[in-house]
Amino acid sequence: MQTEKQFPQIAALVPHAAPMLLLDRVISVDADKLCAQVAIVDDSLFLTGTGTGVGAWVGIEYMAQAIAAWAGYHAQQRGEAVRIGFLLGSRRYDASVPYFATGSTLHVEVEKLLQADNGLGSFACSIRDADSQQQLAQATISVFQPHDTREFLQESPQ
Repeated sequence: MQTEKQFPQIAALVPHAAPMLLLDRVISVDADKLCAQVAIVDDSLFLTGTGTGVGAWVGIEYMAQAIAAWAGYHAQQRGEAVRIGFLLGSRRYDASVPYFATGSTLHVEVEKLLQADNGLGSFACSIRDADSQQQLAQATISVFQPHDTREFLQESPQ
């Protein structure tokens, strides 16, 4: 895997804008995997009312954005534009904690299981505490990235 110094800013890889761009940076990537980092800080979006952390349910979005970063990185490597994709669903999202604690740093790891020519994909995903490497959440995420987003959206039933 390549080291973090060789990566574009996360905003160049994920087609989201603040405040919904939740990941901080890519720390490693190869043909099938990506690891991104997110720090849970006092002003993190979705912080609990008590300030103890971000609800573990947000982990699915962290995973989806890491998949988007993987797709964006590879699109850039091919000289293509970063395109939007769609989260279709998740299987067996399992979190071992109720929230990701304020002050912690997370590693969001995604690994391609399937990527079909029609744009469908499946990724094994996990979230680990960056310091202890304890797994905090895991899921299999299904995604869809159409070849032509505008055409796809125009063809969708209203």
